[in-house]
Amino acid sequence: MFLAFMVGSAGCGKSMLTSALAEYLLEKEQDVCTVNLDPGAVNLPYNPDVDIRAYISVEDIQEEYGLGPNGALVMASDLTANYIEDLREEIEGTGAEYVLVDTPGQLELFAFRASGPFIVKGLSSDPKAIVYLVDAPFSANPLNFVSNLYLSVAAYTRILEPQLYVLSKVDLVDEDTREKLLDWFEDFDMLEADVESMIRDESLFIARSIVEGLKSLDIFSELIPVSAKTGEGLSSLSAALTRIFSGGEEMLEG
Repeated sequence: MFLAFMVGSAGCGKSMLTSALAEYLLEKEQDVCTVNLDPGAVNLPYNPDVDIRAYISVEDIQEEYGLGPNGALVMASDLTANYIEDLREEIEGTGAEYVLVDTPGQLELFAFRASGPFIVKGLSSDPKAIVYLVDAPFSANPLNFVSNLYLSVAAYTRILEPQLYVLSKVDLVDEDTREKLLDWFEDFDMLEADVESMIRDESLFIARSIVEGLKSLDIFSELIPVSAKTGEGLSSLSAALTRIFSGGEEMLEG
């Protein structure tokens, strides 16, 4: 069994990518299990095989504890850890080779609370990878791009599993923007120059320091352009996951 966790900021397309990648793998005759870990999800573009909402209701938490929507989501995410054995048994019961885990919409609810890394480790002892989504339209601004990479580093240091980088929703940006984003990922000097061209106040020092810090890290692999809408890049993402999980050999049905 191999687990891929979809991680990223709110609105980056985690659920859409979970759905699209699951369909792609099924077409390739791979056994796939989809897992929804977002207790606050209302509508999902796929029908999850394992769903935290079967155990936790955000509405019930609001009513029982007198919490607002945000407080209830925080409590619900933490309560997920209480059902780790149930979730693990459900996942194992599917017999799937590929497990795609759709994480909560708000990155901080999953990556930056104690429950998140615990859940990653507790769902399975099998190999895992993080698929970090970089929202293409949002990241077209170099400052936003830097912020997104900074968040990805924070997520990596919390979870400490192999991490892939996906440029999501590329169908929503033009070709020039797409190439610029890919160039920034490959060349942090170019990114730094574009950041400096935008800033002329005291925040320049902070932004420059963050880029310099990113340069010094050796955790960035390729940035894979993907569109869950058109299917572009799904084969490249699948291949990258295969390289992590099985040394490049196609995963066969169990």
